[in-house]
Amino acid sequence: MTQEAIREIIRRQREFFYTGATLNIDFRIEALKKLQASIQAHQEQIDAALKADLGKSSFESYMCESGLVLSEITYLLKHIRSLSREKTVHTPLAQFHSRSFQKPSPYGVSLIMSPWNYPFLLTFDPLADALAAGNTAVLKPSAYSPATGAVICEIVRECFPEHHVAVVMGGRAENACLLQEHFDYIFFTGSQSVGKEVMRKASEHLTPVTLELGGKSPCIIDKSANLKLAAKRIVFGKYLNCGQTCVAPDYVYCHSEVKDEFLEQIRKQIRKQFGKAPLDNKNYGKIINQKHFDRIQGLIDSSKVICGGNVRPKTLQIEPTVMDKVTFEDAVMQEEIFGPVLPVLTFTSIDEVIHKVNSLAHPLALYIFAQDKAIIKKVTSECGFGGGCINDVVIHLATSELPFGGFGESGMGSYHGKKGFETFSHYKSIVDKKTWMDLPIRYQPYGRISQKLLHLFLK
Repeated sequence: MTQEAIREIIRRQREFFYTGATLNIDFRIEALKKLQASIQAHQEQIDAALKADLGKSSFESYMCESGLVLSEITYLLKHIRSLSREKTVHTPLAQFHSRSFQKPSPYGVSLIMSPWNYPFLLTFDPLADALAAGNTAVLKPSAYSPATGAVICEIVRECFPEHHVAVVMGGRAENACLLQEHFDYIFFTGSQSVGKEVMRKASEHLTPVTLELGGKSPCIIDKSANLKLAAKRIVFGKYLNCGQTCVAPDYVYCHSEVKDEFLEQIRKQIRKQFGKAPLDNKNYGKIINQKHFDRIQGLIDSSKVICGGNVRPKTLQIEPTVMDKVTFEDAVMQEEIFGPVLPVLTFTSIDEVIHKVNSLAHPLALYIFAQDKAIIKKVTSECGFGGGCINDVVIHLATSELPFGGFGESGMGSYHGKKGFETFSHYKSIVDKKTWMDLPIRYQPYGRISQKLLHLFLK
């Protein structure tokens, strides 16, 4: 799409926004209901597209993508009227007689840039929040997931006119064109490098942004942990979508006293969940493209592999792989893996863990498996991270009641549910001053009595 065409879409959306049509709550509800019905009607197409792009099973597609979008829409439909109300706040005596309140208002024309790993979820989840708040939206799906991108286009065109919601397909050229334009809000999910570029471009127009990035999310195994259950849940979360999940446990940091037993449980769980030959499992997916396949394969040190390690280049598949005796100097620890490779490192004291985690870039997620409540409290209090779980992985992003977002290098801002509505809303602070009374103390000439009253009111 050309720069001129993109500019025209934005112009038409801004023109439509200023008609005030999106301010109507019933209009927003109708938009969400249309989107909800269309997703339900296209479920088979969604499943097929995600299968083509990422090898996802229909179960996983609904559990991790379309089902979560539908859950978010259901939450918004239930709460949109209360979220949209003005919020009265306390008015100080000095402002007598007045009413002070906050009025949620949409930003205007929003840009939502989504990644390829959960292309349906990470496009429509923020879109639902943006629509509920009363914005228009330009969607830019990833070029790496073309089948899902085509379904996104079909659903959007079925539900919305282009002056309300539009889709821009393409790659880096289209991204560059979009970022040259003035949006009222930008919501980006993707890599740190591209996130930095988005922020640079947004700064030219002082456009507010939400950046959902990634990072190396640690999974800490204390010696008090239920190792069998820990292994079961970690294998699920790590190898979900073949490790191509921004909140997947990137590495395991295991207490040295229980490491061997933990690794044995991991081996058992991989076999139990994926079978003796995972690459033949019809529900096991693939790496998104050749570039990422080669990158992940290059991170595997065969001398440290204790489980898996086999690859199938023709289908871009890599077995669930575990590496032992890994150090922070190894190649696999120098970047976010974003693939089905699990490095295991060891520690002897929890203070060592906290110091090390805090010395690295702030992770998007952190997971702690332990029964010792003091250890749990210490880790969750002293480590910096976006969000996480105690005795589980990844599930914290699956509820609309919990804001989801990064911290430091893993992003800024958050969304889901109430927080998603707030993210796409500007809150106007307003004082409604009554006319039947006008206290004279603020007006000149200033006298002694006025000064005494001033000190009485303001203290």
